[in-house]
This record gives sequence, C-alpha cells and structure tokens, in this order.
Amino acid sequence: MARAKSKKAYVCTECGSESPKWQGQCADCKAWNTFKEVNLGPAASPSIAAVNKSGFAGALSGIQTLNEVDVAEAPRFTSGSSEFDRVLGGGFVQGSAVLIGGHPGAGKSTILLQVLCHVAKEMNALYVSGEESLQQIASRARRLGLPTDRLKMLAETSAENIIAVAEQEKPGIIVIDSIQVMYMNGVDSAPGGVAQVKESAAFLTRFAKQTGTVLLLVGHVTKDNSLAGPMTLSHIIDTQIMLGNTDDARFRVMRCTKNRFGQINELGIFAMTETGLKEVKNPSAIFLSRTPEPTSGSIISVLWEGTRPLLVEIQALVVESQLGNPRRVTIGLDQNRLAMMLAILTRHGGIFTSDQDVFVNVVGGVKVTETSADLASLLAVVSSLRNTALPQDLFAFGEVGLAGEIRPVANGQERLIEAAKHGFKRAIVPAANAPRKPIAGLTVIPIHKLSEALDAI
Repeated sequence: MARAKSKKAYVCTECGSESPKWQGQCADCKAWNTFKEVNLGPAASPSIAAVNKSGFAGALSGIQTLNEVDVAEAPRFTSGSSEFDRVLGGGFVQGSAVLIGGHPGAGKSTILLQVLCHVAKEMNALYVSGEESLQQIASRARRLGLPTDRLKMLAETSAENIIAVAEQEKPGIIVIDSIQVMYMNGVDSAPGGVAQVKESAAFLTRFAKQTGTVLLLVGHVTKDNSLAGPMTLSHIIDTQIMLGNTDDARFRVMRCTKNRFGQINELGIFAMTETGLKEVKNPSAIFLSRTPEPTSGSIISVLWEGTRPLLVEIQALVVESQLGNPRRVTIGLDQNRLAMMLAILTRHGGIFTSDQDVFVNVVGGVKVTETSADLASLLAVVSSLRNTALPQDLFAFGEVGLAGEIRPVANGQERLIEAAKHGFKRAIVPAANAPRKPIAGLTVIPIHKLSEALDAI
C-alpha cells in the first residue's frame, strides 16, 4: 500500500494567510519574507470501502428538519462581574470558547484570575499558565485579596498534557494563558507559530465542545492592535473580546468583536485599582469630565454601544492650514467619513473648510462605530471655526446624509432619556427621533436639514 504524501503549504507568519507556493511578499498584509513552509500532515484519501465501513447511514440518521431542532437557550452562568457578563451576552455559555486579547499590561490575566477565583466557589475551575510561574500568580492573587483555596493551578504548555489533566479533574471552566505559548507534538512548527497556534486552539476547543467546558484563551496582539497568529483563530472560537486602555490610564475598555451567543460591539468599562479591575456602573460619567467653563469646539453626543447608550464628548480644532493640502485628522472617528462630512458642510451649510486643518477627537479613547455622531462632529467643527462655545447643557446626535438631510438613528428615545438623567437640558436631534411625549427637564429641537441645525446653534 502506497504511503500517503504529506500535505504542505506556505503560511505567512504575520497574518496567517496560506499559499500553495512560496511568495516574497504576502498579498494580504504586504509583509516581505514572512512565508514559512508548514507541514499540514498526511493528506487523507480514504478508500471507498473505508467510507462504506464507517457508513453513510450513521450520518444520514443525524439529519433533522429545521423545525425539529431544539432552540432552547444555552445555559449560562455568571462570571461574577456584571460588565464582563454584559460583554459576553449574559454570562458564560457551557462549551463555548472565548478569546481575550490585549496589549501587555491591559489586565487580561488580572480579570481572568478574578473571574476564576469567583467561579471556583461554585464549580471546579482550572487556571493553566504557560508564561508566568505559579508563584507569580499566587503573589498577584494575594495582593488583590482574592480567595485562593478553591482554584486549581497548572503550569504547562503542552496541549495534550493539559487535556489529560482536564479529563481527570473535569473542570467546568479552563483558562489558557496564553494560546501563543501552547504546542502540540507532531506539528512541524515552533510554539507561537501559525501551525501550532491553529492546531492547539482547535484541539482545546474540540475538547471544550465535547465536554461542555468553558474555555478562555488569552491572546497576544500585534503593533496595530490586531490579534497575533493566524486569522483562523478568530473562526475557531465562539467569542472574541479585546481589552484595551483609554486615554485615562485608570480605566480599561472591554469590547466584544465576535459573539455567537450574544450582541457584538458590546462595551464594558473597568477601573484598574489596587484590588484589581472593578466594573464601572456609570460609564458615561468617565467621558463627561469637561472643563468648568464652556470652550469652543466641544459638544456631547450619545452613542449606542451594544445594548445601552453612552455619552461621549466630541472635540474639534479648526486652524488655518500652512500646507497646500489641508489635513484631516481623527481619533476615534473614521477619517474618510469626516472628509465627507466637511464636503456636506460646504455644500449644504455654506461653511468652507478647504483652507483649514481639521482635527476631531472622541474624548476617552472610545471608537465610534456608528453614524449617530455625524451631526455632533459637524457642530463641533463649526463651533471651533467660529471660536464660539456651545452651551454645556446641549447635546446632539443624528446621521447626516449627502443631501444635507438629518436622518434618524436607532434607539433615539433611550438616548434622550439617558442624557436627561445626566442633567442635559437641550437636544438637537433628527425630527424622526423627537419623543412623542415630553421628557421632563429636556427641550428637544427637532430638525430635518443641516441648515436648521446650524440655525439652532
């Protein structure tokens, strides 16, 4: 019987893209000399007899019509943190694989140690460390004042050995810190390589699915804040969470970028304290620390993050350009969208910024992923250009169309109520988002066009 040939491929060590042959430059990430040969194992080509022996009948017996599938909600249990549960979509789902990424020092190991110490009170929990020694983790736990009598620890980097221990201990939740240092025997790659990360994650996830164990993987990030390793890692796991810093070093932002069991783009805010990461009950208060006196180029907008409103300050600075090509710089906003907004302001507002440098910033490090900040961004630009401060009790939201119309946004009523709770008195919003019943203490100015908003300020 002829031996099956080993299947090989060339994989980019930067982004994980595959190619059947070696390339000097990666077509996806544009990196040079990053393709490495990877042994994918023997190519499987079972005979017809072998397939018949396994039987098609077994596979066919598992077929169901869609209405026969059980749609009962997957059982969940809490992490002990309401903000973490919010990002997860309501808590941990049994048998799910969660990947948590972030820069060094963001607090990934800290928050997971806190979570496992809490969960260990109710179920068997296992923390696997491949980077830190158990003495370092124990020292951190004592410094944070965490209960350590129930949590089981393991220092190991072999995925096979970890599963062997897990089969004996039968934990309900496992933390792997981190996936980049795990390896499997027989995989032709060094730990941290594309093949090792891919195979180790798939092996651990398969065990979690079969046993109903919650699997938490810690992942490293690259310089551009993307997850290190192959892109297939994001497809293997069920939930992907990024933990990052804000402009204020005391706070951390946790955002869900993928979730098969809940809402994506859900946001959780934590404060880094001497006793670990503490959830922030009122995130809007963090981003509303404005100067006592009104200043030009500043206005409040209300974003919708996941399942709740979030008040943020949008600042703009408009100065005369000293260059032939004026700059458009944004932090937290899409730069191309700002350029489009300025063109709309010129065409339908009669305000020219073609000879001005325009800088727009979302205070606090929040990244705007929706269009509701269009109107507030333009009003901040006009305020800075005219050097006229807007009232501090004023806020605005709404999408600006290319024809100068102000389009409504989702959850307008909830945004207005949230702003009123924080003491804001006046609102400039799309006419379609105007409340049907008056909101106590809030004066709403409904508008249809950009020119009406400019008249209102």
